[in-house]
Amino acid sequence: MSVASSIADTLQELAVDPATGLTTAEAQARLARYGPNQLRGRQPKTVLQLLLAQLNDALIYVLFGAVVITAFLGEYVDAVIILVVIFVNAGLGVVQEVKAGNALEALRQLATPRALVRRDGQVREIDSAAVVPGDVLVLDAGRFVAADVRLLESANLQIEESALTGESVPATKDARAVLPAADTPLGDRCNAAFMSTLVSYGRGTGVVTATGMRTEVGKIATILDEEEASQTPLERRLHQLGKTLGQVAVGICVLMFGIGYLQGRDLLDMFLTAVSLAVASIPEGLAAIVAVVLSLGVTAMSKRHAIIRRLPAVETLGSVNVVCSDKTGTLTQNRMTVTRCFLPDAAADLAVGEGQAPELPAQADLLAQALILCSDATYADGQGTGDPTEIALLVFGDQLGLDRRQLTERNPRVGERAFESDRKLMSTLTDEAGQLRVFTKGAIDSLLPRCTHVRENGRDVPLTDAHRTAVQRATERMADQALRTLAAAYRPVDHPVPPAEMEQNLVLLGLVGMMDPPRAEVRDAIRQAAGAGITTVMITGDHRHTAFAIARDLGIAHDPGQAVTGEDVSRYPDEELHRRIADYRVFARVSPEHKVRIVRAFRARGNVVSMTGDGVNDAPSLSAADIGVAMGLSGTDVARNAADMILTDDNFATIISAIEQGRNIYNNIKKAVIFLLASNAGEVVAMIASILAGMPAPLLPTQLLWINLLTDTLPAIALGMDPGDPDVMQERPRQPRESFFAHGAGWRVATGGLLIGLLTLFAFWFGFYEHGYSPFAAAVPTAVTLYARTMAFMTIVACQLLFALTFRHPHKSIFQTGLLTNRYLAGAVVLGLGLQLLALYVPLLQRAFKLRPLDGPGWLTVIGLGLIPVLFSEIGKLVLRRRSALAAPGAAARPL
Repeated sequence: MSVASSIADTLQELAVDPATGLTTAEAQARLARYGPNQLRGRQPKTVLQLLLAQLNDALIYVLFGAVVITAFLGEYVDAVIILVVIFVNAGLGVVQEVKAGNALEALRQLATPRALVRRDGQVREIDSAAVVPGDVLVLDAGRFVAADVRLLESANLQIEESALTGESVPATKDARAVLPAADTPLGDRCNAAFMSTLVSYGRGTGVVTATGMRTEVGKIATILDEEEASQTPLERRLHQLGKTLGQVAVGICVLMFGIGYLQGRDLLDMFLTAVSLAVASIPEGLAAIVAVVLSLGVTAMSKRHAIIRRLPAVETLGSVNVVCSDKTGTLTQNRMTVTRCFLPDAAADLAVGEGQAPELPAQADLLAQALILCSDATYADGQGTGDPTEIALLVFGDQLGLDRRQLTERNPRVGERAFESDRKLMSTLTDEAGQLRVFTKGAIDSLLPRCTHVRENGRDVPLTDAHRTAVQRATERMADQALRTLAAAYRPVDHPVPPAEMEQNLVLLGLVGMMDPPRAEVRDAIRQAAGAGITTVMITGDHRHTAFAIARDLGIAHDPGQAVTGEDVSRYPDEELHRRIADYRVFARVSPEHKVRIVRAFRARGNVVSMTGDGVNDAPSLSAADIGVAMGLSGTDVARNAADMILTDDNFATIISAIEQGRNIYNNIKKAVIFLLASNAGEVVAMIASILAGMPAPLLPTQLLWINLLTDTLPAIALGMDPGDPDVMQERPRQPRESFFAHGAGWRVATGGLLIGLLTLFAFWFGFYEHGYSPFAAAVPTAVTLYARTMAFMTIVACQLLFALTFRHPHKSIFQTGLLTNRYLAGAVVLGLGLQLLALYVPLLQRAFKLRPLDGPGWLTVIGLGLIPVLFSEIGKLVLRRRSALAAPGAAARPL
């Protein structure tokens, strides 16, 4: 069935008589054929399946390998700690997954439980699940539509479809209309009604053309069901890092064991050393550190009105460079508001102040009175019922300081002529202490031909061509601003007139222009986003002209050529859409399928895309985006459950704040990762270099595990808790495929690891030299070897702990960032050094780690060597700062 079909063709195709509806027997047969009028849900995964999915990761495999190795070495405490880290991290992921998979369930709950249908010649109320194609639905105000229907009759029928189409105002329906094409956008299908939309005004009947998953809402459910959850950039990086570290660990084991075998060393000792070094090369605390940092970020963001549903999504926000935003309720306030007013005796349109009484001539009061008395809406305490346009007119009266309650009591309605889509007018007859007046409101092109006079300077004067020209120009000016115009007129009468005679010889009072205005804070947020290299794109179901006007006002678009419709998008093959997508900033009259294609097209060009929205129609694109952002106050359950992040204040500016937080969180994770790898690289360099040189191993297996435990926990976590960089929003977004080692981080790991390894070897050599021996000598007293290993042991820990202070910023000096501005890091360094002293001087630990107390020259050497990485880093940062000062300031956004 098609919206391009006539009523007769549709009824014939469905084989139903609209006067009697289906018979009970035929309805049962069709129910068996088409199935219940319900949305199918995806088979939920069990908790065990979710847990196994969380454990199916390369880094997790490496950690399990570390558990086996540490247990083999007898380090059972370390093995237990690593296991706890693995399962706590997996448990957090399972909890997030359980909370996240409810979008289809929310869609199912949208369907109304009861429906009015005509069967066997009688109107019955049945369960909506029993509605079948061919059923004749009865629609009245306040009732949800139970299925997709082709309208048969409509009387002033208006249906609220914003959750499905994104339009701000109810759609006016006309059963007699035959549309030119079957693929007409949803918002333009005036002869159809859709499942789960709400009848807000009037009444009608319609024949059911689609039920369940074949409805427009069902198509959205299908898209959600088929959309595969994509990995976030952080998940991809950690996955790749885990694979790399696993390969490195295996390579180290093989290399060390092979060298020892060729040198004729004790194979058991070499095996233990090799596996210990392999464990030391893997930062097993990384998963826990990432989980802790992300959890802290989630807590901080919740205080900023942003709730994160998936932990890795926090980091992804930091790499977003395209924000695709729904218009209605996201960029705008989702309420119609009078913003302009035209009076026949005014020289120009008058602005209406938002939230305050505008300074308008006294004649505006009569215009507002006409709009109020010719209305069926209600509004009190910030809440309204009825048509959004009529509610806006009531608020207009409040802005003028009118007492609406007193006004309606003084002017009781004694007659009326209801609104009809053909006339586009509504009229009322009021009686104010015996003075009868007709008030009429409606479209200016319908009202002006019925007017003979205008209200000018407090008097009714004949309507002239000059007046008509002024009204026409005012209407065009408001249309250019994408305002919906509504005119009002009145007519004094000396006796009650029948409805058919009300709209004659009217006196024009003026007209108002209305729109769903932008949120006050959105302009600044979009400007800040642009400064951070982030492009804002509007995707809406509204008309192109209206959408572009809002986008131009907000600074999203500047040229009409940057606006395109969903119909245009449909004509583009994927390859052409991917090529053209960067030219557009406004997408109007789009369907849910269009939104998904648009999001995918941006992603295909290498962008990290955030999609914001609040309606059912936004859910598939929220799921398809890298980051789906739903409105928490005005959003539907479907949108919230499909999103990665929910805004509790429905404030677009909160997204920019969340992006800033996401960038800082990623930077903190990167600091921790680079520090861990640089520290572990130092251990690997020291061990491999000593073995290749034919020296004894500078560190024992137990010492390696202790070093790993000491430096892979507290300092790394403290770096992950670093305060945010105030300059982070002046940087360009990260490339989506950017690795942890970009922008010199890989060089820092290599040089830092090499430096720490060489300093450790020097300390090891110095321990022999201080006692008059060489590490290459065949016969060295055991005490001397133990002392040399103590020198290496203390030096590598001092180097790593003090080196951590330099990782807070890649360019700023530790004195610019402040030594004590991160108290956690300062505390971690002090605590680490304290634990190292305990290991050196507590007899039990001293024997366990095979250590010897250091003398004066030994301590001076350890302290001096420990400070060298800090000095090396500070010199490197100074060079980078001088280079940056010579470069052009600012960073441009990368091309879409």
